[in-house]
Amino acid sequence: MYRRKIIILISLIGVVIGLSFIFRFYKIFFWSNTIFENKNSFVFIDRDDDIDSLTIELKSLLKSTDDFILAAEKKGYNKRILPGKYRIEKGMGNNEIINTLRSQRLATTVVFNNQERIEDLAGRIAIQIEADSLELLNAFQDPVFLSENGFNKVDALTMYLPNSYDVFWDITPQDFRKRMLDYHNLFWNKKRMNKSKDLNLSSKDVYILASILQKETIQSKEQNRIAGVYLNRLKIGMKLQADPTVIFALKKESDDFQRIIKRVLYKDLRTKSPYNTYRHEGLPPGPITMPDLSAIDAVLDYEKHNYLYFVASTINPGYHLFAKNLREHNKNKKVYTKWLRKQNIYR
Repeated sequence: MYRRKIIILISLIGVVIGLSFIFRFYKIFFWSNTIFENKNSFVFIDRDDDIDSLTIELKSLLKSTDDFILAAEKKGYNKRILPGKYRIEKGMGNNEIINTLRSQRLATTVVFNNQERIEDLAGRIAIQIEADSLELLNAFQDPVFLSENGFNKVDALTMYLPNSYDVFWDITPQDFRKRMLDYHNLFWNKKRMNKSKDLNLSSKDVYILASILQKETIQSKEQNRIAGVYLNRLKIGMKLQADPTVIFALKKESDDFQRIIKRVLYKDLRTKSPYNTYRHEGLPPGPITMPDLSAIDAVLDYEKHNYLYFVASTINPGYHLFAKNLREHNKNKKVYTKWLRKQNIYR
């Protein structure tokens, strides 16, 4: 009888131990271990992250990081952590979380447009992927890469076209620039290249002219017409005399690209810079901003006309008045200058 009680007691203890093991097993691997209230949350794992640094990032998302570490060790995840962007769903257990971190890397959408310099582009991209701005800038300005692909530091920005791109969050700067080069080559297809040749311009030239156009107007209805004005000037050997190039030259000279210049003064036209198209014939050596794709196509599909001049309209803000000769232009310009004084815009 006594022996039977001992056996029953041992059996009960075994059942309790077994149940506690099963309870602990399910708790560690399958019970919900998330504490965030949203439907899901994103985890960003760097290339140099280990289990300790990852746990620190997950601390605000998980009920128990100790259980997560234990599950990671049992599944061998702690020895092979993969970088990237991942989505953790509310209510996930550690087993599902680890499986997600192992195999469900997400793409992230990188968006950029109208950056004035390659440095600005690097900074804009850096806030959207793992690589920092210095890593990106070094890759973008790598002289070997630029030379091999027909670019230099002055015109390097012409390789980048504004758009939205789906890439992995941990993409390397080298792979990112390769992706941009591939898109550049795809954009400049045979049709666009033929249009460019008809203008006696290279794809870089078109990009640079489009950058001036981008700064002159954001009105798509006028872009083709203004492009026609600049192309007319180039054809007859007339200087472009584009105010945005002077503004860029002034910013570059002062190394202050946050500077706001609302009005170009006569003294500014004497600025000694290759970007000043009042002093130098033809196009500047590089773009003054990243133009929209529509601005590039506006140059390629320019409006054919006889206009040589234009000035901002005071009646229809955002648009311009066009003239075929200097007499007409001076008349329009006088109205605009008078309006500027009324608005107290002297700089």
